[in-house]
Amino acid sequence: MRVFTAFLVLLFSLTVHEAAHAWSADQLGDPTARQLGRVSLNPAVHIDPIGTILFPLIALMTNLPIIGWAKPVPVNTRQLGGHWKRKFMAIAAAGPASNLILAAGAAVGLRIMGFEAAESPVFTFLLLMVVINVLLAVFNMLPIPPLDGGNVLSGLLHGRASDFFDSLRPYGFLILYGLLLTGVFDRIVTPVQDRIVGWLL
Repeated sequence: MRVFTAFLVLLFSLTVHEAAHAWSADQLGDPTARQLGRVSLNPAVHIDPIGTILFPLIALMTNLPIIGWAKPVPVNTRQLGGHWKRKFMAIAAAGPASNLILAAGAAVGLRIMGFEAAESPVFTFLLLMVVINVLLAVFNMLPIPPLDGGNVLSGLLHGRASDFFDSLRPYGFLILYGLLLTGVFDRIVTPVQDRIVGWLL
């Protein structure tokens, strides 16, 4: 039951994450995502079969970190006009920010319920909302393309540094798998996640 609840929490959290990217892009001048129906809380428009279903289920069954991804929201930077790099950074940061907002909201719900309700399904759901959303926020802000943190860093870099960083984009997921398999991921992400979860709770 806990695995099923965790999967539902992850699906909802990824949906909100991508909808936040789409909404912020639309607000900042690029209607591409809106025209594709991505400004939506319907999970069906954001699901990636591998990243949203297969990979998270494998992680849940094998006690790996519960991470996943949805279909990336397309952003046409030419539609963003002036200061497009700043706007692109804001669009990238909107996803992790939405996860932190969800985590904070769930933490408030837990405080209202009190820990004496720890055995209830609602308490479990809210606790997983906190833990999974903080993990998604921290994970996505790693400065590795094509994660959101990589897109934010890309907006800060200029000249040769920017060109070199963008050249790493095709290898981003290989870098991530390397971090996972070598244990570096846990040493980087878990302490930050634990600190934020501890602060919220």
